[in-house]
Amino acid sequence: MSTGQLFSRSTQALFYNYKQSPVQRMLDFDFLCGRDTPSVAGIVNPGSEGFQKLFFGQEEIAVPVHGSAYASSMEAFKQPTIRVIAIIAEGVPEGDTKKLIAYARINNKVIIGPATVGGIQAGAFKIGDTAGTLENIIHCKLYRPGSVGFVSKSGGMSNELYNVLARVTDGLYEGIAIGGDVYPGSTLSDHVLRLNNIPQIKLIVVLGELGGRDEYSLVEALKQGKVSKPVIAWVSGTCAKLFKSEVQFGHAGAKSGGDLESAQAKNKALEEAGAIVPTSFEGLEPAIKIAFQKLVEDGVILPTQEIVPPSVPEDLSSAIKSGKVRAPTHIVSTICDDRGEEPTYAGVAMSTIIEKDFGVGDVISLLWFKRSLPRYCTKFIEMCILLCADHGPCVSGAHNTIVTSRAGKDLVSCLVSGLLTIGPRFGGAIDDAARYFKDANDRKLSPYEFVESMKGKGIRVPGIGHRIKSRDNRDKRVELLQQYARSHFPSVKYMEYAVIVETYTLSKASNLVLNVDGCIGSLFLDLLASCAMFSQQEIDEIIEIGYLNGLFVLARSIGLIGHTFDQRRLKQPLYRHPWEDVLYSKYV
Repeated sequence: MSTGQLFSRSTQALFYNYKQSPVQRMLDFDFLCGRDTPSVAGIVNPGSEGFQKLFFGQEEIAVPVHGSAYASSMEAFKQPTIRVIAIIAEGVPEGDTKKLIAYARINNKVIIGPATVGGIQAGAFKIGDTAGTLENIIHCKLYRPGSVGFVSKSGGMSNELYNVLARVTDGLYEGIAIGGDVYPGSTLSDHVLRLNNIPQIKLIVVLGELGGRDEYSLVEALKQGKVSKPVIAWVSGTCAKLFKSEVQFGHAGAKSGGDLESAQAKNKALEEAGAIVPTSFEGLEPAIKIAFQKLVEDGVILPTQEIVPPSVPEDLSSAIKSGKVRAPTHIVSTICDDRGEEPTYAGVAMSTIIEKDFGVGDVISLLWFKRSLPRYCTKFIEMCILLCADHGPCVSGAHNTIVTSRAGKDLVSCLVSGLLTIGPRFGGAIDDAARYFKDANDRKLSPYEFVESMKGKGIRVPGIGHRIKSRDNRDKRVELLQQYARSHFPSVKYMEYAVIVETYTLSKASNLVLNVDGCIGSLFLDLLASCAMFSQQEIDEIIEIGYLNGLFVLARSIGLIGHTFDQRRLKQPLYRHPWEDVLYSKYV
């Protein structure tokens, strides 16, 4: 066991098994104490590599993260530069602990724990989560060294005693919580003997508990005169005598196994050996105060002068919650909010969507248009999705998806490969059809003026023309949508204008029919204009942004996913285009 200080202002630690809060608190303590370098040199986290971003005061630093292939504690002990390990973990098997203790003794290493919150040297170094929050550290004046050494089995009681020492003495110099397991890696007496050898420490406080016989080794050290400094001690658990049966008091070791292991017996033995032992825990604080004042009066202690510690910057998230700062947001969302008990779509709770039997069209109206459209509108949206979900394997989007699926790619890659073909020649004509039909109708252009002006610009009329469909072979999808709109929409003026345009274009060629893109584009204009829920500016914005093309993208995704699954189910091999379907020409 080491005979002097375990820590200093230059001590650095490797933190095993990353937990952000205790690591950040160690770094905040460093800043509070005015350390030049962070105390956390690295993090050992099995299965992880890289770095972790943390704060050292105002500066953000990258702390290396190292993977670990062996039992963490034994691996650390085998490093020649590591001499102290604090094992925070609880429930370490006793057999493993005994092996670690044996290795530590042979190799002059120190174990704090298991089941410890760590240790602290005031103004120098803190390991683990001992001393609690930054506010408690400042309240206990742990940012600068005092004159008292402290050792305890309990981590929680350590925090309480740090407060006591700050009130009635000039504060802590070093504090250790050895942990409450039956076999601690280092004992109370180990640390008392070590604290006795540190010149800056003038008074030692010990807090034990019932169970085990660790305190008796301290009794023997006191009897043999190995401790020259005043020792104030208290063993908690005196209330155990009030229970008729044996009671477990939290820690694995806090369980009386006989009269010698009772708190009363230990307190009596410590007092007889020369320690200052109060009659109750409540008497511990005044006993410490009296002993400290006597040492001051005798000139043994020159009380530490108080200093003003630096202010540790507050995390942005906590500062925002407390209303101390105003921070601009980086993302604006107006359609969905998942911060409450249940997500809401444009203010409509998820449960309401289910209870009112909303459909996909209703959800689209909330998330795309930020309002609940009438049912005839949302039904029309659903019809568009149903009728445009797929158009066979030969169109560009489906073909790309099939080829990608047969290449063994994942679902998302297959879907994206098909979606990337959507544009002015495949699907994107819905937006353009709506834009041009609206402009022509609003300007009251005749079909002749409209079509001929488009021809003069070298632009084909979007939404007019089909490879297969013609005057005598109409697109059933167009007929179904037109029938529904005439029956349910208050007005279909834009669709009727498109039909008049179709009459003119059919006089030019039999395949220049109103196709599904033109039908959806014109009818969506009628939906927006006739439902009386959108201003003219909003309608123009919806067309400009590309909402209508979004319907085609959404609908066609259903079919593209289907083609992906279909190829996989059929276990189709890698696709290779046949040579005979390619014109190999050297003349072009």
